[in-house]
Amino acid sequence: MDALDLLLNRRSIAKLSEPAPQGQALENILKAGLRAPDHGGLTPWRFVISEGDGLEKLSDILVRAAESENSDEAVVEKLRKAPFRAPMVITVIAKVKPHDKIPPLEQHLSAGCAAQAMQMAAVAQGYQGFWRSGSWMFHPEVHKAFGLGEQDEIVGFLYLGTPGCTPMKVPERDLTRFVEYL
Repeated sequence: MDALDLLLNRRSIAKLSEPAPQGQALENILKAGLRAPDHGGLTPWRFVISEGDGLEKLSDILVRAAESENSDEAVVEKLRKAPFRAPMVITVIAKVKPHDKIPPLEQHLSAGCAAQAMQMAAVAQGYQGFWRSGSWMFHPEVHKAFGLGEQDEIVGFLYLGTPGCTPMKVPERDLTRFVEYL
């Protein structure tokens, strides 16, 4: 699959199974994340890989956050199961560094680009993934568990594994609805 075909046909697949990327494939995914646009060379990223027992730890973090809010049991149970939708979850964090010309937002966007690059690198190597967010990634208990600073943010949870189905065709979108010229 060439790079343009990869980008034009990107599609999340939520049905993932073993194996997760390992060895050189995982290293390539992480290296792709490190190539994200990075104004000032701040390298404002941190990647936390959860697999095996790590998925249980991620589940515990999410459950503790929900329980601290007195969430109902259905919410707690959904969060308990969430990390196990794939054999690997990479928590992508914007690790903000103080800079007078590069605001936190730009560093958050850079981390988002890293997540996209990592997903594309996974697909290019025959794996698949989906990028999840949600209100829990902003929760103080989750931030505390990941040791985040005041301006740091989790930009998403990148679920990775082997596709359990064939992706559906990507829908065509009318460019005129999204593009303008000055």
